[in-house]
Amino acid sequence: MISEIDTVEIVAGLMTVAARTAPKSMGIDSIVTKIVPAKELESFATKMDEIGEQTGMTFFNTNANHLRAADLMVLIGVKGCLPLGANCGGCGHSTCAEFGKEVRAAQADADYPGPNCIFKVTDLGIAVGSAVKCAASHNVDNRVMYTAGVAARKLQVMDECSIVYGIPLKASEKNIFFADAVMH
Repeated sequence: MISEIDTVEIVAGLMTVAARTAPKSMGIDSIVTKIVPAKELESFATKMDEIGEQTGMTFFNTNANHLRAADLMVLIGVKGCLPLGANCGGCGHSTCAEFGKEVRAAQADADYPGPNCIFKVTDLGIAVGSAVKCAASHNVDNRVMYTAGVAARKLQVMDECSIVYGIPLKASEKNIFFADAVMH
């Protein structure tokens, strides 16, 4: 017999496929996904608590508690610091060659180092949207968390990515991710 947790794991796998097959700018895939099992969630939650305490941004702590109650988490990130070749100027540089020369070492401690290619950021949004639609279509509660993505970067998980979002999943009688009013 398949348990609810097994089903959530299957849906997480489907979410990574949805992110992978989502449309990409110029057909170039810079999306990275990872499924984080329940036994590894505490390290992310602890890092989120630390960030909340250091910065005074209490929503990190609220989200950490939600993450602790989750069944697992899907991480979706993008290698946004790689130039695409469109020379659109959306990154703040005249050409992709100029963008590619930008030194990002000074921003190593930033939540999301930049600049990032605007097309890659758009690709990430489409991939995340496709993944959460997949979860919702299978009635698995989820919430996109910037905070969990920041924790992933600080823990050097998916460190090839310049931007990461965490999407915790839960199958329960009540959506735990929206049970509390969260003010930002």
